[in-house]
Amino acid sequence: MDTDVSQSTVGGTVQAPPSKSYTHRAILAAGYAEGATVRDPLVSADTKATMRAVEAYGGSVERHDDHLEVDGFDGLPDVPDDVIDCANSGTTMRLVTATAALGDGLTVLTGDDSLRSRPQGPLLDAIDQLDGRAESTRANGQAPLVVGGPVAGGYVSIPGDVSSQYITALLMAGAITDEGVEIGLETELKSAPYVDITIEVLEAFGVETESIADGFTVAGGQSYDPAGGEYTVPGDFSSISYLLAMGALAAPDGLTVTGAYPSAQGDSAIVDVLQRMGADLTWDREAGEIHVSKSDLTGVEVSVADTPDLLPTIAVIGAVADGTTTIVDCEHVRYKETDRVAAMAEALSAMGASIEEEHDTLTIHGGDSDLDGTTVDGRADHRIIMSLSVAGLVADGTTTVEGIEHVDVSFPHFFDELDALGGDVTTSRA
Repeated sequence: MDTDVSQSTVGGTVQAPPSKSYTHRAILAAGYAEGATVRDPLVSADTKATMRAVEAYGGSVERHDDHLEVDGFDGLPDVPDDVIDCANSGTTMRLVTATAALGDGLTVLTGDDSLRSRPQGPLLDAIDQLDGRAESTRANGQAPLVVGGPVAGGYVSIPGDVSSQYITALLMAGAITDEGVEIGLETELKSAPYVDITIEVLEAFGVETESIADGFTVAGGQSYDPAGGEYTVPGDFSSISYLLAMGALAAPDGLTVTGAYPSAQGDSAIVDVLQRMGADLTWDREAGEIHVSKSDLTGVEVSVADTPDLLPTIAVIGAVADGTTTIVDCEHVRYKETDRVAAMAEALSAMGASIEEEHDTLTIHGGDSDLDGTTVDGRADHRIIMSLSVAGLVADGTTTVEGIEHVDVSFPHFFDELDALGGDVTTSRA
């Protein structure tokens, strides 16, 4: 499907969708447990992939309107009857690949074309260091993967600058091993707040971890057991970033986002980025409400070393702000569902933005940019689609964003919310 977004203003109040990152981890943690209730989960294409994986390992997931009832496999995953298809969810594949290393047999994991192009090699090597079997069928470090165990635990050395999800996967599975797992980082950890999210969820499920000088440790023989048998998912700041961008660019009478409570999410940095750019924005942390209004913004330098998912949002804001916005430390953003650095450079340039793309830097000259509506490729990437739709609100004329069905990955009702807030949106089948 495609959507046409015409220049328009927005306003009102909108509830933040639940966090995709927390939902993934909570579903798998409940799978590692005897069972648990996961309240206020994000039910999306990606998190459904994690639900299917838990079921493949012997658990079950029952969906209700506002919660999931998970019957776990209690730390002893079955060998799946069939291949685990992770679809487009890189988080699912990495987290449940480590789960496969706990099984007494072989598990095959695969995904769609995009997922089969993403790097898994460091995680496979880590499982190999633990004396598990971990292979890429094409011997290129990419899915399909064949993984088996059971591993007992031990020490692994792994790079920290490819994906923090490797660390998450090893911590979550390591708590179930007999000996525990110590993770030594060979390079500086990128996207570190996502490991903080993992540690926060593990703590809520009664699992203890420890940060050490050059990595992390998790003791073995632990049990997943959340207090009261349930866990509640917080709002998602990656998704909130698009709502705040709408407000700062196109809400003259203001826009309020509810459900925005403080947590370990690194992407809450979007609040600081907008405030540094001069946005009229206030955050009542206790009430979980952020209010933002259309503002005169000025470009700044932003590192996305720890917040890769914010790059598309910041690029759009920078294209409208005065002066220059420089996004640095962004090489790892090229290894997402698509090369998001190149995708945003290409699409915003087509809309009239002045952009310089380097390997680890994206520079947007907002003062030299006048956005005009055109047709842009969503790259089958939810974050590209949503950010370009925000750009369409402030571009002259109409912007057609292609392939919008992929927002189901993280924010299934995005276009419904945009319409409800007053955006001029028309959706059609391609």
